[in-house]
Amino acid sequence: MTETDLSHARAVRIERFGGPEVIDLADVAVPAPGAGALLVRTAFASVNPVDWKIAEGKYPPLGKDKLPIVLGRDLSGTVVAVGAGADAQIGDRVCAFIDTDRGAQSTLVILKPGEAVAVPEGVSFEDAGAVPLAAMTAWQGLFDHGGLEAGQSVLIHGGAGGVGHIAVQLAKWKGARVIATASAKDLDFVRSLGADQVVDYKAERFEDVAHDLDMVYDTQGGETQDRSFGVLRKGGILVSTLDPDAAKAEAMGVRTVPRWHASPDAAALRQVIDLMAAGTVKVTIAKAFPLDAIHDAQAFAQHEHPRGKVILTVAPD
Repeated sequence: MTETDLSHARAVRIERFGGPEVIDLADVAVPAPGAGALLVRTAFASVNPVDWKIAEGKYPPLGKDKLPIVLGRDLSGTVVAVGAGADAQIGDRVCAFIDTDRGAQSTLVILKPGEAVAVPEGVSFEDAGAVPLAAMTAWQGLFDHGGLEAGQSVLIHGGAGGVGHIAVQLAKWKGARVIATASAKDLDFVRSLGADQVVDYKAERFEDVAHDLDMVYDTQGGETQDRSFGVLRKGGILVSTLDPDAAKAEAMGVRTVPRWHASPDAAALRQVIDLMAAGTVKVTIAKAFPLDAIHDAQAFAQHEHPRGKVILTVAPD
């Protein structure tokens, strides 16, 4: 495989489910882009919790029948080939949140028609590769599922995390009052994102601060989610990326939504990229790892509770 070979890629792949040992690098065949599709040389790919959930066999949309699986859902890169009628040109800088039938942690990735979003001047390739999945998880949770509007109040758990630090900024952009939880070392960071109030979750109980809220945005689950129902007003809503307790919500007179997974939405991602270009939304990258250090990257992202995002440096310009 050479730098100019567009028929094969180096990719992070699993052939069976299990622990970190099942994640490996492999040479994979890459098809030519079909009508309207693009072939992109990846510059940066994001590392997300869904990666190790997939590897462990704990992501329901991807079962054994889908093996082998290339990991990764979002990336930035340069267009190196185009299909007939594609709405892009070779050399264009793009980013994307892709569906589960392909993986983004690969030196070459096919983007289907409508998936690519142009990366404008003023937005770095690193940030563009870090943001798509986190931004769509935040956007869809806050706005599509939660219906957050200007003037409402929201509690965002994990305000310094990959999704949380984007959610804080999007909620403030929308005009909401934002309370966020974070560890002591991240309090000032989350305040700098625009949060109106930040709670040290180890030293304070958020229930003592948050009352009669319109919404709770939860990426933590467990006891944190269980305690969160009580801070909502009657008719308020808890939106979680984990299994919500619908029976408890009903008993307490609040709402929730069934478990959901963020899905590609190029129009919404384009709005986030525009907000980044304007300086309204900023992405924090905790650490970047080379592609061949995927095990270190996964371990860091999973166990070190990083501030912001973790990315893979695949083939930067």
